[in-house]
Amino acid sequence: MSSQTPRQKTGRRSKWAAAALIGIGLLVTGGIYAGASAAMAATEPSSASTTLTVEDGKKLFQANCATCHGLNLAGTPDGPSLYGVGELAVEFQMSTGRMPLQMQGPQAPQKPAQFTEDQILAIAKWVQSTSPGPEFPSDEILDGKGDVANGAELFRVNCAMCHNVAAAGGALTEGKYAPALTSTSALHMYAAMVTGPQNMPVFNNMTLTTDEKRDIISALLYLQENESPGGWSLGSLGPVSEGLFIWIFGIGSLIGLTVWITAKSN
Repeated sequence: MSSQTPRQKTGRRSKWAAAALIGIGLLVTGGIYAGASAAMAATEPSSASTTLTVEDGKKLFQANCATCHGLNLAGTPDGPSLYGVGELAVEFQMSTGRMPLQMQGPQAPQKPAQFTEDQILAIAKWVQSTSPGPEFPSDEILDGKGDVANGAELFRVNCAMCHNVAAAGGALTEGKYAPALTSTSALHMYAAMVTGPQNMPVFNNMTLTTDEKRDIISALLYLQENESPGGWSLGSLGPVSEGLFIWIFGIGSLIGLTVWITAKSN
């Protein structure tokens, strides 16, 4: 008989052992990373709670904007001069994400802002201190408590040919467009009227008084807060979208019904 070598007993490994080890490893790694991140954050100032100065705004401008607009706002072949644009224009362009410019085109599109509110205000303050221009308005102008009826009339006369009577926006020539105002803030409405960004004309106090600007802002805020009483607005683009809907669905339904009746009679 052949001698049998006794086998050495080995402990059985649970099927959950590997998963437990991986979980413990992930927890330990996550704990170390969280502790290191907290330690680093404690040694760095928080931009959310820090009020930046005019000097900080100058440094931010020179680091991010001077390539196109020049170190002293004089402009370059790639960007216009900022002499006299003021803090209001800077806040409008940067808060709406139009600046920094993403790419050359018919006009700068609106996109998420690339800087924090504190950084934008710091840059705006530096531009205002270097080359003064339009300033931020008082809270009363933006309160939405003006004459809504008068503001709606003023908007139809002065703005609706581009922005649409329902403020839904519209197309212009050469790939340009007037943006919709259905979610625009009161400050940016005022800034657009005063600074005239891109294709928009400037509405100074000789064209529209401060009270009239307040009325227009109030009318637009009223449109934002109240749904259209006419039901489905079809984009509020007027007879073009309405006629297209009737042509496709209305006449299409009549043709389909006619074909169905004819097929039944045959």
